[in-house]
Amino acid sequence: MNKQIIAVAALALPLALSSAFAQEAQGPSVKISGFGTGALTWTNTDQAEFGRPNQATGAKKNPRTGVDSNLGLQADVGVNSWLSFTAQGLVRRDAEDDYGAELGWAFAKAKLNDQASVRVGRIGLPAFMISDYRNVGYANNFLRPPVEMYSQVPFNSLDGIDATYQHSFGDTNVTGQLAFGRGEAPIAGGLTATGKKMIALNLVAEHGPFTARFGRVDAKISIDGSASLATLLGGLRTFGTALRAPQLTTMADQLEAKEKKASFTSVGLGMDWNDIIVQTEFAKRKTDTYVNDSTSYYVMGGYRIGKVLPYVIQGKVKIDGHPANVVPAVCPVASPTVCGQLAALRAGAARLPYTGIGQGEQSTTSIGVRWDFYRSLAFKAQIDRVKPAIGSGLMLNPTNGFNKDVTVGAVAIDFVF
Repeated sequence: MNKQIIAVAALALPLALSSAFAQEAQGPSVKISGFGTGALTWTNTDQAEFGRPNQATGAKKNPRTGVDSNLGLQADVGVNSWLSFTAQGLVRRDAEDDYGAELGWAFAKAKLNDQASVRVGRIGLPAFMISDYRNVGYANNFLRPPVEMYSQVPFNSLDGIDATYQHSFGDTNVTGQLAFGRGEAPIAGGLTATGKKMIALNLVAEHGPFTARFGRVDAKISIDGSASLATLLGGLRTFGTALRAPQLTTMADQLEAKEKKASFTSVGLGMDWNDIIVQTEFAKRKTDTYVNDSTSYYVMGGYRIGKVLPYVIQGKVKIDGHPANVVPAVCPVASPTVCGQLAALRAGAARLPYTGIGQGEQSTTSIGVRWDFYRSLAFKAQIDRVKPAIGSGLMLNPTNGFNKDVTVGAVAIDFVF
């Protein structure tokens, strides 16, 4: 059975289960909805590839559908006035170079009253301003979420529980969400990220055309499957023992990603006022592993003219600390052999997996347009100028030494049903 058939079957499973439950219960309401994007994406180079966060491959000069295209289906089953079930599946290209299906949501929701609710199961991880609908192209003004921001957290969901509380203070509506659980995500390059004891806080305040948001995610993360990291850690520990240099063993322990502390803190602002559209996010990532600490942001502004919305975006991600810096640049012993091997270890640290977990440094300037030409249909076109700051930035599969600005073009049709 090929992967496309498996993907369709996996996506249809939660819908079939929901329908079966509805028939058995004789009365629950069942709502089936969906969304999708059909897109073509291309660049001006064949020396590197442009992709969304965590994609194994991306687009080069020849237009490709897999970068920005997807299809999602959702089933909502309302049992009564306080209990409901939701399942959402998504087909797209992600960590493997083929279309695959994933179960993004699968939870039961209990509405305690008009202000409070609790969900149990697989829920979206509220790490970003648009976490719940970042894959729903029609719900977003831009063609894709800025990769500088949305590559910084590999987890899309967590398995656990969350509680949401809403309250109005005059004309201001405030929503608080607290989630706890664990998550797992395949990462391009054959890696797997696991988050344990994940705690996510999401606060949103809405006042007329303005929205303000604060978010924080803390977790114990592990990243497995990196042969280059295993070689580096083994080398550091070997030298630490041979040279009686415990600082090298300590460095290995610091680099190893095994249930280490990690956090992601972000703030966001949005405005839709008198046809003026503004959206921005700013975030800091910190980890106790080889995964770089980073600062990322984007600012998007547009002006709606009837059903047409032209917009511009400026995004950037900056590395705050590099893993190569923990391996000493000055050799601690007078041995050409040892010093040469330490230099190789330092170079190995500099080559630790980058793009799969958003380790590059770059900025992007984008211009685009959205046209709502028909009900539930929107056409988008976007041009990005990507400027890698260190090495190849977030570009995928670059040729050796690649460090050039890249122009990316894309056209898409978003739909919901």
